[in-house]
Amino acid sequence: MSLFKRLYLTDRVFYILGGIIFLFFLSFLLHPVYYLALVLLFAFALMLGIDMFILFKHNHIQIHRELNSVFSLGDLNKVKLTLKNISNRKLYLKIIDEIPYQFNERDFSILITIAENKTEMVSYDMSPKIRGEYLFGNIHVFIRTQFGLVLKKETTEAEKSVAVYPSVILMKKEELASLKHPSFTQGDKTNKKLGRSYEFDQIKHYVDGDDTRNINWKATSTLNKIMVNHYEDERSQQVYSIIDKSRIMKMPFNGLTLVDYAINSTLAFSNIVLKKQDKAGLIAFSKKVDTTLKADRGGLHLKKIMYSLYKEKYDYSEANYEALYSSIRKTISNRSLIFLYTNFDSIYALERNIKILKMINKYHALIVVFFENTELDAYSKVPATSVLEIYQKTMAKKNALEKSQIIKELRMHGIQAIKTAPESLSTKTINKYLELKSSGFL
Repeated sequence: MSLFKRLYLTDRVFYILGGIIFLFFLSFLLHPVYYLALVLLFAFALMLGIDMFILFKHNHIQIHRELNSVFSLGDLNKVKLTLKNISNRKLYLKIIDEIPYQFNERDFSILITIAENKTEMVSYDMSPKIRGEYLFGNIHVFIRTQFGLVLKKETTEAEKSVAVYPSVILMKKEELASLKHPSFTQGDKTNKKLGRSYEFDQIKHYVDGDDTRNINWKATSTLNKIMVNHYEDERSQQVYSIIDKSRIMKMPFNGLTLVDYAINSTLAFSNIVLKKQDKAGLIAFSKKVDTTLKADRGGLHLKKIMYSLYKEKYDYSEANYEALYSSIRKTISNRSLIFLYTNFDSIYALERNIKILKMINKYHALIVVFFENTELDAYSKVPATSVLEIYQKTMAKKNALEKSQIIKELRMHGIQAIKTAPESLSTKTINKYLELKSSGFL
């Protein structure tokens, strides 16, 4: 990079030049001032030359950025910058890190002073609100000395791409919190089963009462004795998370949409399901069902769920519950526990889909999870000061009342429901699952 592209003059230069010019004008009235201004001009030029020589003689700063290759959606993710002063002078730095455009920060900078031959570490936190690829660019450092007349720009190439996945931080936090639940310490009841499925145990001799449909003809012909396959009840149950991605779930709260809250919750919830030796599955839909991940367990299955959630995209269409029901009937063969993340903004919106929900609940245990509008609830509690505010707060209270009516309507049809604030979604969903698990409902 050429000298002039790296050279910047500070405001101090223009202030000093302005003062010297003023002295030259003043010398028309007071002639001796001319010599003072002339001396100051030469002294300033000398200082400017010395400052430039010190800065451009060699490089002064080595800088390195450290960050995780994966960021957590909606959480504070730390970015560390390590700076080393390789000169024998105290330096004043302005660091401009090219952060991804998704953060919408155009004036991001860090000011720091670093002593001679010292190493310093600075850090800052970034909270991504959108899933996807984020590109960190180069790091620019503007350096000045104690003179403060010239800035030298040093650029370090440090481009790095970071993937923003559903919140792993929240998943680990909820996992630690779930360890305190009685279900983890007291065990689960096994006298009830949500569904009934079987897994192979052994081949044994036939005895009266064995199901003839389980005769193993190959083993029978080999041993010349009637042999049957023996099965036992499979302990793990299927638990599905279904995410509504329609336009009603695009509503934002604290920078995240309801879809993103559901995605973060699904990852944390699926982790707990797998820890409890159940099988976790995933379905996402809007006008059609475009994501289906069959319930399974194992170390790699959580990564499959995470990657599927990472790829989910928003949709501004209406939710098609008929398509959802058809997909569930084709995909989920055994009776399963289903958590449906959706949002009903009115009792009318529920009535349009209650028949489909009842049909799903007939074949599976359905739990509808929807959101309360915390901002409207808070607004309705503030005293009104005008007729317009009275009307607005009345409508806000009407919305809160309808949310309660939705719960009653669902329970009247035998469907369990959870109404929660977006921030409490993961905790309430996991607690509901653990309560069902510990009570023997699963």
